[in-house]
Amino acid sequence: MSAAGAAAPSPAAGESPGGTLLAARGLAKSFGPTTALHSASFDIDPGEMVAVMGASGSGKSTLLHCLGGIVRPDRGFILYQGRDLCAMPESARSGLRRSDFGFLFQSGGLVPELTCLENTALPLRLNGVGRRSAEARALERLESLGVAGTARQRPGEVSGGEGQRVSLARALITEPAILFADEPTGALDSLNEERVMRLLVDVVQRGSTAVVLVTHEARVAAYADREITVRDGMTRDLAAGAAG
Repeated sequence: MSAAGAAAPSPAAGESPGGTLLAARGLAKSFGPTTALHSASFDIDPGEMVAVMGASGSGKSTLLHCLGGIVRPDRGFILYQGRDLCAMPESARSGLRRSDFGFLFQSGGLVPELTCLENTALPLRLNGVGRRSAEARALERLESLGVAGTARQRPGEVSGGEGQRVSLARALITEPAILFADEPTGALDSLNEERVMRLLVDVVQRGSTAVVLVTHEARVAAYADREITVRDGMTRDLAAGAAG
C-alpha cells in the first residue's frame, strides 16, 4: 500500500481503504510554533512490517505516536478497522492501547518496582485478567522469547538485551493487531539488536500482527517488508515512490 495523497478527505464511516488494517491521511501536528507533521499519510496491512525512517526531528516518532493513539493530530484522520481514532474519546483510544495496540520503546519502559513476570503480565491485569491466569500467560510469553529466567528478577537486575526482550513480551502479551516500535534496538549492541529484530520478524511471520518500526538505522529497516521515509513532516513510501 502506498502512503499517497496529500489531501485529507473525510473518512467514510466504517470503511478502510482496500481492507487496510490502519490508514492515515493528511496528518498534521504542531507543538507550539514547531511543525512536527505536515500532511503525512500512512497505510499498513495485517501481518506487515513497515519501517519508518528519517533524520532526528523529521517527525517519525510523532507519526508513530499519532498512529498509536497517544497523540491526537491537529488535522487529518486515522482509520483503524473502519473507526476514526481522531474522533474517539480518550477513554476509547486508551482501551485500544490496552488491547489492540502494543508498544515497544528504546528505553523499554519497564516498571522498576515490579518483577519481569509482573511487568509482562501488567497489560492483562489492567484489562481485568486475574493474577494467576495473567502470570501464567506472561511466563509462556517470556519462555517463547528465551527470557523465562528473568521472571523473578527486577528490570535493574537483567541485561539490556534481556530487558528489551521482556519489554517485547509485555508488548505482545495481549496479542495486539499492531505493534508500534520506536527505536527498539537503539540501546542494544549488534548481537542483541539482531536477536530482537529476528524476534520481531518471527512475530509477523507467525501471525497477523503488523509492526510499525521507527528507526534511523538502514540495517534495522532492512528487516521490514517496506520502508517509509519522513522528511519535514511529510511521508514517502519508497516502494511506491509516492509522497504523502
